Amino acid sequence: MMTQTKICLRLAIPEDVPILHKLIEASVRGLQAQDYTQEQIEGALKTVFGVDSQLIADGTYIVAEAESGAFESAGGKNSQTGWTIIGCGGWSKRKTLYGSDHWTGREDALLDPLRDAAKIRAFFIHPDWARRGVGSMILKACEDAARSAGFTRFEMGATLTGAKLFGAKGYVAVKPISIPKSVGSTPGWSLTVAEESLRAARMHLCPNQRRQPS
Repeated sequence: MMTQTKICLRLAIPEDVPILHKLIEASVRGLQAQDYTQEQIEGALKTVFGVDSQLIADGTYIVAEAESGAFESAGGKNSQTGWTIIGCGGWSKRKTLYGSDHWTGREDALLDPLRDAAKIRAFFIHPDWARRGVGSMILKACEDAARSAGFTRFEMGATLTGAKLFGAKGYVAVKPISIPKSVGSTPGWSLTVAEESLRAARMHLCPNQRRQPS
């Protein structure tokens, strides 16, 4: 059973990119069909949904891995660790709110932790591991790392699918986002959360009481 499978988090490395591409495609096609048309999904995979190598270079992109074996088909086996990547997500100290390496609307200028909100970026979970706590593990690690870098607020550009997860974690919808028609008019939401509201919303999930992924 999956409850017996160990999961660990680590920073992504450039060698993970081919595996991440496959994971992202599986995640988007498998989990977002309830909210988007096939045209929107395929269009977004060519531009918006994908690997942002700047996050990896900055050391702010995290992968979740499970022990390889019975669940190897759920993601991709990393040749260096021997574990299977089942999810990914990150945070950013840069202005880019969303988008892969192929997205033209990037802003790589650095944020000011005293004024700006850190960006929560590019969360993708393999369908076989959805709703098993993997995304929550990555989100917690991202928030903690951003706080350590001096940020007290967080924001993101979320898909309609992802907004459901983040809404349950204390994030509040600010305004709708619509990706241009060239990628199928893909709608989403801009979400934000402040340090104070995050603490109140997640008081029952402090580190020593946090539920383990199942």
